[in-house]
Amino acid sequence: MELLFAILIAILTGTGVYLLLRARTFPVVMGVALISYAVNLFLLAMGRLRTGEPAIIGSGESYSDPLVQALILTAIVIGFAMTAFITVLALRARGELGNDHVDGYEEHGREPERQRQARNAADNQDGAEGTAGEPEQ
Repeated sequence: MELLFAILIAILTGTGVYLLLRARTFPVVMGVALISYAVNLFLLAMGRLRTGEPAIIGSGESYSDPLVQALILTAIVIGFAMTAFITVLALRARGELGNDHVDGYEEHGREPERQRQARNAADNQDGAEGTAGEPEQ
């Protein structure tokens, strides 16, 4: 059973890291969620896997550690909150930038249209102010 959990944790972690390195925001959100699930499985595996046994029984008998179960519940809540926060952050970035790329650029080296327009407007405004005060020759 531990070997199965170790393989599953490795697959979830590897897939999560791969998705974290993607250029779009939705795979990044999914990668964070998968890593959160891998951490939860790791915490479960730390607590001596036992099936069909109560959390605590009399002294001297084998039991499952209840601390690990409490840690897993806390990790589930924290993972859900992080996923919700990152989802809202990704939606806000999509609304403001007009695309869903992590770095804000649709293609590598290309500037988003809104940023380009703002930069051009600022350059035009600076250029108009700079030539207004100079005497003509």
